[in-house]
Order: sequence, then structure tokens, then C-alpha cells
Amino acid sequence: MNSRTANSLGALACAALLAYAYYAQFVMHLEPCPLCIFQRVGIFAVGVMFAAAALHDPVSWGRRVYAALLALAAGVTIGVAARQLYIQSLPPDAVPACGASLDFMLKVFPLTDVLVKVLTGSGECAKVDWRFLGLAMPAWVLIAAAALGGFGLWTNLRRRPPVLRF
Repeated sequence: MNSRTANSLGALACAALLAYAYYAQFVMHLEPCPLCIFQRVGIFAVGVMFAAAALHDPVSWGRRVYAALLALAAGVTIGVAARQLYIQSLPPDAVPACGASLDFMLKVFPLTDVLVKVLTGSGECAKVDWRFLGLAMPAWVLIAAAALGGFGLWTNLRRRPPVLRF
């Protein structure tokens, strides 16, 4: 499989993950917490990197740049998902209190303050409303981001076979 096809598949996988997240929100009525929103942003960023790599289909150092950007976006997403899993693992009396909504915080506070408040987590981020095979949604996001990051590295760092032109 050539890198353009592989990067396109990565972008489609990200689109499918985001489609399921919106299905869970609007059809299953599972309201996302602020950390969930940041995980969506992370998956979206990975998808944008895959799509850009597919459209650009770079050679040499350009492929390494896309691989690094994909790894960075996937790594940040993994970090946010891991933070939410940590918050969900806390005993009920150790969970931080629920805070203001993300929309309200974005209107009132500077972006840096919002990022700090969101990444510290709150009570709504500790609630587990959905499980599949015993794992909560952030665990699946972590697994998906790790798989997508690994796939992005493999796709963009592997050696291409030489092209024969006649």
C-alpha cells in the first residue's frame, strides 16, 4: 500500500472515530466532559495531519515532518485520555468538584487558564456512562490514538520501493 492510500485510511479512521463520538453525544445522549472535547480535538488534529499527508504525498524529509506531527498529535491525545482515566480511577471522595462548563470558561477566562482548569479535570470527567468490553471511552480513545500514531509513523517513515519509470 502506498503512503497516500495509507494516510487516507488514517484520515478516514479519524473521521469514523469522530462520527461515533457525535453519535454517542446526539443519539445516545452521552454529554461529553471538557476532557472528552479535548480528546475529540486531538483525534481531529491527527485526522487533519493524515489528510494533509495524503493530499501532499511528500517525499524524503516531508514524510518525516508528517510523521513527527502525527506522533505529536497522537501523543497529546493519549496524554489527555490518560489523565481522564486517572481521574476516573480516583475514589469518589478524591474526585475534584464539578466546574463551570467549557463554553462558559472559554468566554470568561484566558485560553491558558481554561487549558489548566480543564486538564486538572473535574467531577463530570470522573463519571463513566459508557463501557465496551469493560473499558470506558477514554481508554478506547487512548488505544485508538496509540494505534493511529503508530500507523502514522509506520506509514510515513517506512522506505518506499523505488519507482520504475519507462
